[in-house]
Amino acid sequence: MGINIAIKELECPSALCRDKKMTLVRVLVANPGNFGNAAEIFMTVPRSKTEEVIDDWEAFRKRNKLNKDTETVHLDLLKDENDISLLKPLAEESYSGWVDLSKLDDRMREEAIEDSLPENRTTEWELVSFDEMKDTCAACKVSWDKGRGCMGTFGPDNSLLPEIAGRHGCSIVASVPESVAEGRFFTSEDGKKLLKEVEILNKALPEEGKMMVRRYSGPVERLEAVARISVEEGCGFYFF
Repeated sequence: MGINIAIKELECPSALCRDKKMTLVRVLVANPGNFGNAAEIFMTVPRSKTEEVIDDWEAFRKRNKLNKDTETVHLDLLKDENDISLLKPLAEESYSGWVDLSKLDDRMREEAIEDSLPENRTTEWELVSFDEMKDTCAACKVSWDKGRGCMGTFGPDNSLLPEIAGRHGCSIVASVPESVAEGRFFTSEDGKKLLKEVEILNKALPEEGKMMVRRYSGPVERLEAVARISVEEGCGFYFF
C-alpha cells in the first residue's frame, strides 16, 4: 500500500479547477417531488413489455448496446431513434432522485442542497472531460506534480524516509504514517517548516548512503514542491 501527498487545492486562489469544484450543478435528494420540473425523471419500460412490441430482443439489445441481463429499458440510454419512438408510449415515469440546481431559484436551491448528503452532490468539475481535466492541470500553477495534478506519490507505507527524518529532527516528515492514520491536515505554516525539513533532508540523505539518495531524492523533491505551493498559495496539505 502506498502513501500519497496532496494540497488542499480549494484553498488556492490560483487553482484553475477551484471555481468549477465549488459550483454545484445537481444533487441527489430524498424528496425530488418537492422540486418541480428541476427533478430528473426516468422513462422506463419493463423488458416484458418491450418484447411485446420488439420482434427481436437480441438485435434490439445489441443495437442499443444494452447489458445482457437488462430487465428494465431506460429510454434515455437507447441509441436507436426508431426504438425510442416505438417504446415512448409504453414508458413509465419515475424520479431518479437527482435535481438540476440551475432550474431552481435561490431559496429552493438551498433547500435542495440541504436535502442532500455531501457525497451526493455533483460539481461542474465532475462533468468536465478527462482531456479537459488533463489540459487544465497541465496549465495550472498549483499543479505541483510536474503538470500532472496537485496530488502525487510520497512512497510505500514501509518507506524509510520517515525514520530517516526522525533521526534528523524533521518532525513533519517523520510523522507521515501517523498523519495518514489520523487523517491529519497541515497548514501553510507547516509548509514553511516542511521547506526547512527538505533542506535538512537534502543534506542528510548523502550521509545515509547512495542507496538512500537514489530511493528518496524523488519523494523529497515532491515534498519541496508541495511545501512551496503551500507557502505561496496559503493552502494546507495532507498525506493519505
